[in-house]
Amino acid sequence: MALGITGFWVPMILFTNAQGVGIAAGVFAAVGRQDVFYSYILPHGLMELTAVFVACAAGLRIFWAMVSPGPRTRGRAVADEGRSLITVALGLVLVLFVSGLVEGFVTPSPLPVWAKIGIGLAVLASYWGYVLVWGRRAYDAGERGDLVAGDAGYSEIAA
Repeated sequence: MALGITGFWVPMILFTNAQGVGIAAGVFAAVGRQDVFYSYILPHGLMELTAVFVACAAGLRIFWAMVSPGPRTRGRAVADEGRSLITVALGLVLVLFVSGLVEGFVTPSPLPVWAKIGIGLAVLASYWGYVLVWGRRAYDAGERGDLVAGDAGYSEIAA
């Protein structure tokens, strides 16, 4: 997330992550065991990859604040987005915790594959339901994940 300010590392990380998953899928496909690959990666991978994409997008917001700060100064725009990034990072800790629970308890369980993937889909649907319903309400109310003005510190030099 923090390397998002460069504008370079996030696409590279996304590419190498996709490449690694693709190589693993290709190895399993080469030996005719794609079913095993997907049965182990889908239950937790749906939520985990969502967290990766959200983290990358949050990191790129810092880069974009530097490129196009709008009516704010570049320093203020980067500071605002950086503070909001902390809120995203803390939220993703919970997302990855839930993904870890699914990976630790659901993926290796003796449940049928359709049930494991169903649990993974239910977790993903719950996340997106939360984001789209509660997140939209918060956004419409003016919440951006930043500190309130009094806690954010000085944004301009004043005498």
